[in-house]
Amino acid sequence: MSDHADGPPRPGMDRRRFLTAAGLAAAGAAVTAAAAPAAARAAARPAAAGAFRVPIEDVRHTRTWMAWPDSTSIWGSKLSGVQSDIALIARTIAKYEPVYLCANSGSAARARSLCGSTVTVLTSIPVDDCWMRDSGPVFRTDGAGGLDAVGLNFNGWGNRQTHAKDALVAGRVAAYTGVPFTGAALVGEGGAVEQDGAGTLMATRSSLVNGNRNPGMSQTQIEAALCTAYGASKVIWFDGVRGQDITDDHVDATSRFLAPGRALVQMPLATDTDVYAKDARQQYQILSAATAANGTRMAVDQLQGPDYNKIRSTNPDFLASYANYYVCNGAVISGQFGDTRADTAARATLARLFPGRVVEQLNIDRLGTGGGGIHCVTQQQPAA
Repeated sequence: MSDHADGPPRPGMDRRRFLTAAGLAAAGAAVTAAAAPAAARAAARPAAAGAFRVPIEDVRHTRTWMAWPDSTSIWGSKLSGVQSDIALIARTIAKYEPVYLCANSGSAARARSLCGSTVTVLTSIPVDDCWMRDSGPVFRTDGAGGLDAVGLNFNGWGNRQTHAKDALVAGRVAAYTGVPFTGAALVGEGGAVEQDGAGTLMATRSSLVNGNRNPGMSQTQIEAALCTAYGASKVIWFDGVRGQDITDDHVDATSRFLAPGRALVQMPLATDTDVYAKDARQQYQILSAATAANGTRMAVDQLQGPDYNKIRSTNPDFLASYANYYVCNGAVISGQFGDTRADTAARATLARLFPGRVVEQLNIDRLGTGGGGIHCVTQQQPAA
């Protein structure tokens, strides 16, 4: 499989198409420490074996972790709007569970001002950007009161963005919570992997079986490392999309697990023919024919995506993903994009799929122009 995404990003494109050309100079210096080359990964202490596994995301949470963006070299004139969207997400989640937001000391005052008193702002864990799903630790439970965390060796999505601070976030968050921490035997991001908590994962080859993350590693080796890290036994692979966005097509923008053996796929309009629409249809087909780790046939629900001609944003790189929702205690937090009919239908679908939870739909258009969503900027800490 060719790794044509390994080269530098094309200038002038958003996160959906490589937001951070301005951040690459610093990224080059950071990659030696943060990218975890193959030899170092091979020697890394493996994630704890046994009963520890990453639970499905609708379990009870102790808190949600987030990060505060403050870099104009990354966001430019969009920074203020993106900060407002991050604050809106944090305040909304804080209605349902504690939110801990990592901020650099120089921008903590603004974070506290916009987020309000219900959000805890920490300055002891510095950050480069807001994508806590990718830089943060992946927490695991053992079903008997035990909690630990795994780091996925974040390397700026293949050294495409400065990440010297973000490369250390996973370990620092784990230290703050006082739980054991290990490094996985691969490079990846939390948004690149979905887990059902019962042994099954799904992921895109474009993101993980890629020389910009895991040079010299085969799909079989990467799958083994993923299963060890997540406490799983099976990976459902999708081809994904290479080189069109900084993540190389994270799975959490399209397909999610609802329960063991049950998944959801955001479907494009029948008239949509771009690479992401084709990718979504392929993901649905693969899941519909797949079995879970226990051998049962996957049940797959559909979540209809919006009409990009009817959403508020006219940015060609805008990510309008309802599927990039975040499940917290008692609520589902999702985006809404201005296609009134699709927004209403998505709310109804999520309410049906998550009975007993409040569905909150937020206007996060500024964050969406950066190619990300609510799930991308959150990381759950499950209750042990």
